[in-house]
Amino acid sequence: MILLGLAGVIAAATPIVFATIGETITEKAGVTNLSVNGTIILSAMTGFAVAITTDSVVLGLMAGAAVGAFVAAIVAFSSITLKQSQVAVGFVLTLMTRDLAYFLGNPVIGQSGPRVPPAFEIPLLSKIPVLGVLFFNQDILVYISFLLILFSTLFVTRTRPGLILQGIGERPASAYVRGTNVNKMRYFYTILGGALVGLAGPMYSLSVKAGWKGTISGLDGIGWIVLAIVIFGGWSPLRGSLGAYLFAFLQWLGLVLQTSLSAIPSQVLQVAPFPLMILTLLLVNIGNTEWVERAITGLPEKVRPAVSRILRAMRTNPPASLGVPFENE
Repeated sequence: MILLGLAGVIAAATPIVFATIGETITEKAGVTNLSVNGTIILSAMTGFAVAITTDSVVLGLMAGAAVGAFVAAIVAFSSITLKQSQVAVGFVLTLMTRDLAYFLGNPVIGQSGPRVPPAFEIPLLSKIPVLGVLFFNQDILVYISFLLILFSTLFVTRTRPGLILQGIGERPASAYVRGTNVNKMRYFYTILGGALVGLAGPMYSLSVKAGWKGTISGLDGIGWIVLAIVIFGGWSPLRGSLGAYLFAFLQWLGLVLQTSLSAIPSQVLQVAPFPLMILTLLLVNIGNTEWVERAITGLPEKVRPAVSRILRAMRTNPPASLGVPFENE
């Protein structure tokens, strides 16, 4: 039962993995897309509506990706071309897309539609003890998420285009001198990241939380957690994906503990993963503060190196030019 529960955690984390990697790519390019929360809700509704109309899960997923790409294109145009505040534009968009989803989605509330095909075993690999149940008896979206984690990690860290991506987020002037069209690449990676975020929506409405239930769909807030996980993951696709699995695990743990902790209201356990992720985010960034450095110097010599190593491993730094418009000189 525990293995099946953990396998469910991996499946439930899949949309968050896609959204986290998408936002990580966008922010690695130096653009902050704060419309993630509204984009996920709007793409979930759109993907479900398209899937019902066409009786095609694939078209529903593609529609969600198109919504995410379109909203990201608005963010890119406003921030890169018009030089407007990325925070202001993204925040307004996330509110607008959320309310738009609830308004336009009224006709399909409560309807039944197509779903992602159920989990299937991968021959031989599914027979591996423990690992087979966890990783190799999932649906196609989970398998694609594994490939996405591997590909995005190798792309960012081991390929020349990945190094250029890091360059336009860290030192865009240097990248420009070396012949890179910084703003054009920022457009590309913002829209690509938005498409991945948009895929997360129909993954909920066509798989994890099948259907569209309007304001009670349970999707409002997921996008803000994605933004927190990107920071927790240190703008790394691999570490961010681990953060997505951690959040899904905390949600599952809240459900499991409801039976043994009956004295605690179920609502408390359901919302507990959200403040726990915020607490984790604080712990990740606490090592960057001066007072922590001073406190470490007061520790015994035997303890000090171990604490310093732990805090150094947890420390994260955003791309140096994140949110800063670039102008060709």
